[in-house]
Amino acid sequence: MINSISMFTQTQGVQQANKLTATPYEAQQNFAATLKDAIAQVNAQQIQSDTLTNKLINGGDVDLHEVMIASQKASITLNATMEVRNKVVEAYQEIMRMSV
Repeated sequence: MINSISMFTQTQGVQQANKLTATPYEAQQNFAATLKDAIAQVNAQQIQSDTLTNKLINGGDVDLHEVMIASQKASITLNATMEVRNKVVEAYQEIMRMSV
């Protein structure tokens, strides 16, 4: 079974539900929780890939294609996370360069 690798599909419904009723503090907490969940999902993908790779190396009952799919999912998820991080850092640097 192949699951989607999108990090943001689960959060879109939460963001829309909280859009009208959240205070700034609540919005900040929701954003932090969403970010933490997304990073936890990336970590889970990495751990699953490592586990399957170790099983394959040790001669466990795992198919090569499952290991390759898990590895690619982990790689794509990590690359997407790095791109998001780079965009956030770029935006922060641009804001810091703005004259007041």
